[in-house]
Amino acid sequence: MKLTTIGIDLAKSVFQVHGADEKGKAVLKKQLKRAQMLAFFANLTPCRIGMEACGSAHYWARKLQALGHTVQLIAPQYVKPFVKRNKNDAADAEAICEAMTRPNMPAVPIKNASQQAILSVHRARQGFVKTRTAQANQIRGLLAEFGIVIPKGIGHIAKRVPEILEDGENDLPGSFRQLVERLVDHLKELDRQVSELEAQIKLWHKDNSASKKLEKIPGIGPITASAMVASIGDARNFKNGRQLAAWLGMVPRQHSTGGKSTLLGISKRGDTYLRTLLIHGARAVIRVAERKPSPDPWLKNLLARRHKNVAAVALANKSVRTIWALLAHDRDYEPGYARAAA
Repeated sequence: MKLTTIGIDLAKSVFQVHGADEKGKAVLKKQLKRAQMLAFFANLTPCRIGMEACGSAHYWARKLQALGHTVQLIAPQYVKPFVKRNKNDAADAEAICEAMTRPNMPAVPIKNASQQAILSVHRARQGFVKTRTAQANQIRGLLAEFGIVIPKGIGHIAKRVPEILEDGENDLPGSFRQLVERLVDHLKELDRQVSELEAQIKLWHKDNSASKKLEKIPGIGPITASAMVASIGDARNFKNGRQLAAWLGMVPRQHSTGGKSTLLGISKRGDTYLRTLLIHGARAVIRVAERKPSPDPWLKNLLARRHKNVAAVALANKSVRTIWALLAHDRDYEPGYARAAA
């Protein structure tokens, strides 16, 4: 039995393994419990192993790489077309094994423990931010039921609510005042958690040379820079900047046929969090450029012929390509840099 490729369907307790030889013939179909995984693969001759990029995939990829195997993570949407008939663990493992034999199958970069750790901080911060926004909207909505309207923005709540609670002429019941005070305290606690996680991200950013390099790009701050570096890993896994932009969903969708190219809006594939950070950063750059007496000529011409939202996406796309160039070629950011003619 000469195993060359193995597909693993990951799970919490029971893992399905499907192995094939160099001709693609199935030579291994086996279920493994979690405790058996490392011992089983330690006794195998190094081969190519494929897994879906899902929960715990990066952990198992690192463990199997340490045993000498070559590991490839594949996005689930690329595995689905290879599933035959009904879905089950054995069919999924076989589909993964078949998908990874395709020469042009895109792979998901494998993250190390440090990258996963800082991205976990980003996810936790993102969750606190969403909860903080929801809490602020709840406070605003409850007060509106009593005829008290507060302008949008979390800052207005911190300023106006104490005055509202101290005002004895607004006919608010005592139990409701206590409730609002409790909700405001919760809002302050959420804000404190967000601030502490941001400080933790900035400390990681200061100790990472690649992240500090990206901070020099307009519209890229410590939050965006650290998230990009941790998510991308080795930028040389991407052939060029456009591939990285496509990975983030920043390039147009296509619906072309018969030699006629039809480009639509951006595909919005990839990581929504990263794309949101990049576009918000681009919007900040556009706001500053509108007040400058002599803005960037490229951006000025773009704003003259396109809507601000379209310009923000285009600027974010340009920033992604700049990020790839800096990381892949180990360069520093130079404002106004122009590529030399071939």
